[in-house]
Amino acid sequence: MARSPWWGQGSPMSVAARLLQAYDAGGLTRLPSADDAAFDMRAAFAAADETRRARIARGEKPLGYKIGFTNRSIWDRYGVHQPIWGPVWDSTTALLGTSTATVSLAGLSQPRLEPEVVFAFARAPRAGMGLTELQGCLDWVAHGFEIVHTHFEDWRFTAADTVADFALHGRLRVGPRVPVQDWRTLAEDMAALQVELLCDGKGVDRGQGAVVLDGPLNALRLWVDAMAEFTPDWPIRPGDVVTTGTITDAWPLRPGQRWQTRLSDSRLSALTLKTVE
Repeated sequence: MARSPWWGQGSPMSVAARLLQAYDAGGLTRLPSADDAAFDMRAAFAAADETRRARIARGEKPLGYKIGFTNRSIWDRYGVHQPIWGPVWDSTTALLGTSTATVSLAGLSQPRLEPEVVFAFARAPRAGMGLTELQGCLDWVAHGFEIVHTHFEDWRFTAADTVADFALHGRLRVGPRVPVQDWRTLAEDMAALQVELLCDGKGVDRGQGAVVLDGPLNALRLWVDAMAEFTPDWPIRPGDVVTTGTITDAWPLRPGQRWQTRLSDSRLSALTLKTVE
């Protein structure tokens, strides 16, 4: 994506600089769409490209991507009715050796928890692939927790605002990885996956993988096509990790909680996450 040549208040560079400042401070800022009613998805991805360049320049390494707002059941709640995406980083992502993790909420703004299905690529995909061909590009599948957050007050925004706001990505913790070869029907099995989310031993939500754009693998397929249209300069490389969107609602986090999942597919490891300051 070409860099924007303009420098006004709503330019990609100024939006990116303001959001990166809010990210580093863990604070709030105003909506880009409040400054410019014409702030749309292409402008948002231009701003996201600026923050991506800035984070790489200061030493962070992209490890893949997150896809957000794939869960149609929460679109009305947040006022966003289309998927978004953005990079995940070596500074925000951990591949766990066990099914338990402790995460600090320091530096996060209004954090929430999302249970998701995570894939990794063995080889780069291309736009237009079917599900079977796309499965052939994958290395492994896992269950993960993404912690999302926003620098906009009370989780009120447009889809374009969320793209500029790092696609709401805060942290990603990926559980034990299982080779894709263990699944003959990966698309169907991930669509059928049942997830129960518990906090401090009490069930708070449940969902099925099909709510994520008819299944996590299908969400991945649609994202590969959308990447080619909106962010063609963002590479998808072998080894890249992609988390495909929450299977339940996103739940507010505070320090001192213990979150767990129960999964219907025993091949994937359920997770336990403890939160600290």
